Amino acid sequence: MVAENSLFEKLLHKFKAYAAKKNIFLIPQRYVLGLMGFFAIVNAYTMRVALNIAITEMVYPVNKTAYPDPEACIIKEDNSSDSSKPLHPENLYAWDGETQGIILSSFYWGYLITHLPGGILAEKFGGKYTLGLGILSTAIFTLLTPAVIYLSDGKWQVLVALRVIEGLGEGTTYPAINTLLAQWVPLHERAKIGSLVYAGGQIGTVLSNIVSGALIQATNDWSSVFYLFGGIGVLWFLLFCSICYSSPEQHPFISDEEKSYLKKELDNVSTEKLPIPWQAILTSIPLWALVCAQIGHDWGFYTMVTDLPTYLKDVLKFNIGQNGIWSSLPYIMMWTVSMLSGYLCDWLVRKNYMTVTFSRKFFTTVASVGPAVFLVVASYSGCDRILSVAMFTIGMGFMGTFYCGMKVNALDLSPNFAGTLMAIVNGVGAITGILSPYIAGALTKHHTLAEWRTVFWISFVIFNVTNLIYLFFASGEEQWWNNPKKNVEDRAEKGQNDIPMKSRNDQL
Repeated sequence: MVAENSLFEKLLHKFKAYAAKKNIFLIPQRYVLGLMGFFAIVNAYTMRVALNIAITEMVYPVNKTAYPDPEACIIKEDNSSDSSKPLHPENLYAWDGETQGIILSSFYWGYLITHLPGGILAEKFGGKYTLGLGILSTAIFTLLTPAVIYLSDGKWQVLVALRVIEGLGEGTTYPAINTLLAQWVPLHERAKIGSLVYAGGQIGTVLSNIVSGALIQATNDWSSVFYLFGGIGVLWFLLFCSICYSSPEQHPFISDEEKSYLKKELDNVSTEKLPIPWQAILTSIPLWALVCAQIGHDWGFYTMVTDLPTYLKDVLKFNIGQNGIWSSLPYIMMWTVSMLSGYLCDWLVRKNYMTVTFSRKFFTTVASVGPAVFLVVASYSGCDRILSVAMFTIGMGFMGTFYCGMKVNALDLSPNFAGTLMAIVNGVGAITGILSPYIAGALTKHHTLAEWRTVFWISFVIFNVTNLIYLFFASGEEQWWNNPKKNVEDRAEKGQNDIPMKSRNDQL
């Protein structure tokens, strides 16, 4: 047995050496990692968002006669009545709007908790298994969701507990991915690959909405979506663990050429495990400016992700099949814009038309002001379905530039502590995932258009206030605490003895 193991190890070693030498993998490994990171986010969002569509068919229809709405839409279509007919009357639950808000927000209670531990673990042990195990645990609990609901006889408190546990697993996702990107992606590809990976959120939302609506309508069973997306999450985990690694140095199949290239381009990323400079991080003004931008983005995004299906059903009277399709259009536009703006941002920086700092601020501003305006306009579009969806789509399209703006900004500030920074930024932002669905549910108890308009005006204010803070205090420069030892050595070579308390060119 020992001999067989030894022979297998020798053959594997030879294959790895041959693969690296001949570069039999035509795609550079940093792009493979970027693609698998993209699918990680896609899976994370399909599992997270599936409940947002399913819950519209899990509750009793709204009794509009109890609270008449003077602006209520009357849609004269043969199939419009489908939106008020339950698919499975025996499996409906009496969850009011506020209860639904609690259920939809409960995922983020757990999601928030594991951000910082996830970032620390990813930096200490590598991002591969921190990311992989997080997605796997989310997949397992997604598969268990229907059974938990049925066995508890629809007790919403039990579903809330399950969603909290599911959020605990997924909370490691963004810190782990950021750690991986810091180890693999050079500066001039950061916006492009970062936008690809993080835009998986839109594709995951699109797939979840379209597939969930069609699948529930085809099977007359809301539980089918949890089995589908949970199963795909397990398959992703198996593939990811087989072909991806935490760093170029650990990858057995990477070419010598790519390894040398990444070593040269990522010379500011330490191969040593540096102690986390907590005081410097927590007192960093550019970091807290980034936190503010994340709050603005997340408030608008989570409001749309969790509540748009409900708005389309209760206000515009879409049935479940229509809901899945129309609620997906804004995210298709958002994904398209995020891809194009990622390439544009890298090109502008590479050609020196924009500094890194200015590009981050410019694209973040576009992504804040655009959605703020068009979401409010959508609420004043009345019962015009096409116009309303068009306004939502344009608004979310503008939001796509967030990813080459503030979303990759943590990598600029400190690639060595990218996981910790993402944990802080995304973790604080996740608080909005708790607040926005609950507030939307509490403010729309009667499901009237006027109530929903208030929800979108709140988003308008939050978008613009947080963006102003980011404009004044954000930076795209590497911070001195990214690698204090190297900073001291570099400054000594230049005859400088002091360590600046913030990086150069923080302001425009």
